Formats: sequence, structure tokens, C-alpha cells
Amino acid sequence: MKAITYSSYGTPTALELVDVPEPKVGPGEVLVRVRAAGVNPVDWKLAAGFLGHVLEVRHPVIPGWDVAGVVEAVGPDTDDYAVGDEVYGYVRKEWVQLGTYAELVSAPVRTLARKPATLTFEEAAGLPLAGLTSYQAVTRAGVSAGQTVVIHSAAGGVGSLGVQIAVALGARVIGTASARNHDYLRSLGAEPVLYGDGVAERVAALAPEGVDVGLDFYGEGGVELLQSIVRPGGPVISVADNDAGDKGAKHIWARSSATDLTTLAELADTGRITVKVGHVLPLAEAGRAWELSAAGQARGKIVLTV
Repeated sequence: MKAITYSSYGTPTALELVDVPEPKVGPGEVLVRVRAAGVNPVDWKLAAGFLGHVLEVRHPVIPGWDVAGVVEAVGPDTDDYAVGDEVYGYVRKEWVQLGTYAELVSAPVRTLARKPATLTFEEAAGLPLAGLTSYQAVTRAGVSAGQTVVIHSAAGGVGSLGVQIAVALGARVIGTASARNHDYLRSLGAEPVLYGDGVAERVAALAPEGVDVGLDFYGEGGVELLQSIVRPGGPVISVADNDAGDKGAKHIWARSSATDLTTLAELADTGRITVKVGHVLPLAEAGRAWELSAAGQARGKIVLTV
């Protein structure tokens, strides 16, 4: 099968489209014919070696964790899915090696759910990691109806989903963003405030009664900003600041969860969340996709089609 690989830590230019053996399919796994693979910043950060101290990486690597596709085969003692089922998932395994930038990927059923029926394969491939990150941040913070939530970096891929999920739970959402994204945030149900100096004062003017929860999807001072805004004792969670725990906040990583993926699919199919796809590129242009991701200028998800 065809797959994108890299053999050592490096830059996007190190990516190659090559022939590799088809993956084996063990008990509790299915073989997925990949229709689309989502691109996330963690993909190129892993390839650059930034997370080698945290995650086991075995070269050569097929990158990618997000997938949407069709079940091609099922492993022994696996009756969760049948051949032909449309699925999507966050296929994060025990180590980084056999990812989703390929024609086929073997996926533990714990990492999959049925694809949202209302989403295209490209849209579905953009949902798993960003959706799980935002959903788990919102739910682990205990967001509930009637609360006021501030989301820092609310217009990005993760932040925009966090806005929609919190709104779906009945929360009032205030989102920080650049001015060009304010109309976009309003369309998602959030009240936008401008980044930069004075943002805490602008939030206080919108919510003089106080803020219950702070969610940081940015890093670089986001935890400290939210701690200055959220009422004493209110949770502050960051997905971007590895040192959040040392600052009295909580740092979380997305966890594979078939249950949470099913919930996200239900939210999508009932129109409560949408996935914005900014760029769709063929698998062979994975390097270009990484350049776009690293530049940070793309609004919406970057997706590779296979």
C-alpha cells in the first residue's frame, strides 16, 4: 500500500510517499480503508522531535492519528464492526509508528466510532483529535448550563469546537480572538473579545458577575490570563501549556474514547457542532499540509484525501 513516511526526526521535506506492507489486524482491531486523514500540529511536532521525551517513537513512522474511512476487514474476536461500515477515529496506539497517512490503517475498536452520517469523510477526518480535546476539556472542567466560560483562542480548530460544545451544554461562552474572527465566533454562539492588552478588563465588562470556567487552547500566558479572570476556586484547564499543573491549573491530553467519539458524532448529526475544513490536499502533498499547519494561518482543518 501507499503511505507517507519519515525515517528520522526532521522537517516536512523529509516526508516520502512510498510502498509499505499492509498492516496486520489483531484481535479487537479492524482494518480501515482510509478515505481522509486529518492533519494536526502534533503530527509535525512529533516528526521534529519535540515530543520524543513523552511519546515512544519508532522509525520509520507513518504519521497521523485522525482518520475517516470504511472497514475493509475485521480481526479475530472482533464483532464491533462489519466490513463496509463507515467509521472515524483517533487512532493513537501504544507507540508512534503506524499512523493514518496511508491507504490502510489497523485501528483498535476502542479508538473508533461510527462516522457522523451528516459529515463528509473530509469533515469527519477533521473532528477526532480536535473534537476529543475540546470535548474532554469542557467536560473535565464540569461545564454546565448557566455557567459563564471563557475560551482563550476560541477561533482555532480546537477552540471553535470547544465553543460549540459548551454552547450545546447551555453555557454562556466568551471567546478571545483577533478582530477578523469575531463574526465567526458570533456565528458559533460565542461573545468575542479582542486578544491583547486589556483583554481581562474587556471580559470583566462583559461578565461583571464573574466567570466560572477558563479553558486555554493557546498557551504562552493563557493560564495566567484565565486565572486572573476566573472566580476563585473556578477550574482553569489548558491543552497547550505543559506547565499548567505547576501554575495551579490542569493540563490535559486528549484520550482515545469510543464513547466520546460517539457523543461528538451525535452532536454533529443533530447540528450542534460543525467542522470547518480549510484545506483539502492529496496524500502526496502531506509536506505542504504540514507547512500550512506550521504557519498557523489556516482557518479550519487541514485534511489529506487518500
